[in-house]
Amino acid sequence: MLSNPRVILFILIWCLPSSMLMTRVFVYGTLKKGQPNYHRLFESTNGKAEFLASARTSQKYPLVIASEHNIPFLLNIPGQGHRVHGEIYEVDDKMLGFLDDFESVPTMYQRTLVTLEVKEWVGATEGEDRPAAGSDTEAFLYSTTTYQPGWLSLPHHESYDSNGDHQLQYVTRQERGGGRSPE
Repeated sequence: MLSNPRVILFILIWCLPSSMLMTRVFVYGTLKKGQPNYHRLFESTNGKAEFLASARTSQKYPLVIASEHNIPFLLNIPGQGHRVHGEIYEVDDKMLGFLDDFESVPTMYQRTLVTLEVKEWVGATEGEDRPAAGSDTEAFLYSTTTYQPGWLSLPHHESYDSNGDHQLQYVTRQERGGGRSPE
């Protein structure tokens, strides 16, 4: 029987499979509920994801819709644009790897830790209190420092919807026919 706390801690840290480690990710574009790539978060071959909360960035960022595929890009320029609305998911290492590949990290997007303001927390929180509306939490988001010069002059959005008033409907990878474009 294991009774030594150090042995138990060693086993928990070093011996559990990496799939047991979970990371919080903030999505603001085509991976949100109701958007064209939402299903990818729940394809078991990609890993595991659990919805935790709706939130918005604590800092302002330019969220633009660009390229011939109408892709939402969050430009990594803190202090410009709007506080961006999105969703926080807890993902396992396999899903995190899938998302990094899906978002073309590190060539197109970078995964950056940011502070978020919780709007509504619905997910489970093991060993900690459920964050209240208005409180801060941290999660990774995918943003880019690699963008066309004209993108900064495009309209900045607070929230993305593929079928929004902007009339710039997202073109899925299947509709593009070949080629690997980041989301």
